[in-house]
Amino acid sequence: MHKNQTNKAFLEFLTNSGVNYFTQNQPNNFYTIKKNNKSNDLNDINSIEDLKKYINKSNICQLSKTAKNTVFSDGNKYSKLMIVGEAPGKEEDIQGIPFVGKAGILLNKMLLAINLKREDVYITNVIPWRPPNNRTPNNDEIMECLPILQKHIEIIKPSYLFLLGGTATKAILASPLSVSKLRNTWHTYNSIYLNINIKTLVSYHPAFLLRSPQFKKEAWNDLKLLQKEMNLNAN
Repeated sequence: MHKNQTNKAFLEFLTNSGVNYFTQNQPNNFYTIKKNNKSNDLNDINSIEDLKKYINKSNICQLSKTAKNTVFSDGNKYSKLMIVGEAPGKEEDIQGIPFVGKAGILLNKMLLAINLKREDVYITNVIPWRPPNNRTPNNDEIMECLPILQKHIEIIKPSYLFLLGGTATKAILASPLSVSKLRNTWHTYNSIYLNINIKTLVSYHPAFLLRSPQFKKEAWNDLKLLQKEMNLNAN
């Protein structure tokens, strides 16, 4: 696809997602939830259990018809740290749990490197259903699942968001910038349904690191930045 066509498609994605404006130089963190017939009753959901039931019975995305399981979340829903990935892979789709394949094993090791266990954090994805052949979710699929992800964050109310990969970064920060340009610095996530600002950090997806291990050093620096901030605000 031509670069101008790609930019145009992304601008349409931002507009349809309810983002009113953004700049090319920094992420736009001012989100509103798109109002439509499919997501209006999300406003009445106030618990993780009810959100999970809503996802299981809804038909908001065509991916739910081709996936084996809905991959909702894993970990501690009371954690201060919420990790957001892209979408389930083959193993995640089989088990119905996020980050249980090779990328999940690496994520566990990454967490242990900063003295965190998997059960200490809360893990989810932008998309709760596996795309066919593990392809990258397209803009329409991200847009369809975005209200659910926003509600998910609203319920958990984490102190920190750790975004792994380009799909999570694009969905949460609504920025056209790459992970490499957004990492190594703190951003802020907020929405009209949250009474807090959430400190947000971007890094590479473990699956990407498995394919491109030369970026592991940068990912390690991101982990240390996360650890430092969490330790400073531990009490």
